[in-house]
Amino acid sequence: MTRTFKNIETKLIHTGEMHPRPAGAINLPIFQSSTFESDPDNRDYGAQRYMRLSNTPNHTVLHAKLAALENAEAALVAASGMAAISTALLTVLSAGDHLLALGGAYGGTHSFITHDLPTFGISFDFIDGNAPETWAALLRPNTKAIITESITNPLLQVPDLEAVVAFAQQHGLVSLIDNTFPSPVNFRPPEWGFDLSLHSATKYLNGHSDIVAGAIIGKKSLVKKIHAKLNHLGGSLDTHACYLLYRGMKTLSVRMRHHNESTPKIAEFLAAHPKIKKVNYPGLESHPHHERAKKLFDGFGGMLSFEVQGGTDAAAKLVERVTLPVSAPSLGGVETLITRPATTSHAGMSPAERAALGISDSLVRYSVGLEATEDLIADLEQALAGI
Repeated sequence: MTRTFKNIETKLIHTGEMHPRPAGAINLPIFQSSTFESDPDNRDYGAQRYMRLSNTPNHTVLHAKLAALENAEAALVAASGMAAISTALLTVLSAGDHLLALGGAYGGTHSFITHDLPTFGISFDFIDGNAPETWAALLRPNTKAIITESITNPLLQVPDLEAVVAFAQQHGLVSLIDNTFPSPVNFRPPEWGFDLSLHSATKYLNGHSDIVAGAIIGKKSLVKKIHAKLNHLGGSLDTHACYLLYRGMKTLSVRMRHHNESTPKIAEFLAAHPKIKKVNYPGLESHPHHERAKKLFDGFGGMLSFEVQGGTDAAAKLVERVTLPVSAPSLGGVETLITRPATTSHAGMSPAERAALGISDSLVRYSVGLEATEDLIADLEQALAGI
């Protein structure tokens, strides 16, 4: 009997689980087998059980769980967030096609669009996510898709997502969105009309900084095509990583609840500090997209960025002086991380490209973990006192 659940907390624990449970195991075991016994009369290659085809029991349980989290038709896991993004784009786009992409996107996405897509004969234009009235001028007869982000990295902007969906539907475009920062707890793009929702599952979905994984969630017809492309490109997730993602997702709701409660307090502390020039966090009333974020999201998440008075040297000194955050790339884990995007996530972009996007060398990105909020604030306070 297939069971459905209303609330995301219950979906995270129970959706997709095998019944009866293998050998009565509460947790789905790791099926550490590259291949499985098959029906000799079945001529459908995609129906063969094989780890590279992302159809082991570990994969199928994850797929059902991920689709349910965003109330979508289907889902697929991949070897990384970039595997999810690149495979999805290479599925919906072919040689001669044109893409509209959000300006200010994640550095890896930006590099893939600008450096790799042209080698496949795919052209692109960047759009201003807050100026939908300018998008039509960029349309071409061969425009096939539009890609955006729920919350941009690292400036924490919230594009006009409702306008993206309306524009895509009006012009027959496939709409894609990177939903890594909010996670399905705070935002579910398929509910708002997006065709495909993409995640770096390395981040909040897993939450423990111990795997690299990606996820594609959305319309069944599109996910099926992406699955076939992923089989050819080989970006499948191994079953041990599947298990760790499966395990990590079960605590997603409680982790996001803490992030949603802790981060606004830290953002407010920083915004009031005389040595902080600017704080980027959509949960602040001063954020230019605060009202939009309130309408779209169930919480504002655990990411913020800020500019320190004194420029690059002051920012570098702050990163050195904090004692609780780890200076490291990535985000969404149980531990707080601090980094300067110019030297990590956006290091692959030229200084001119970063400057055009508003990403200064002194920008600090802060991923709030599960430590006590008071301890994190106290640590920032002592670090700022020494600058």
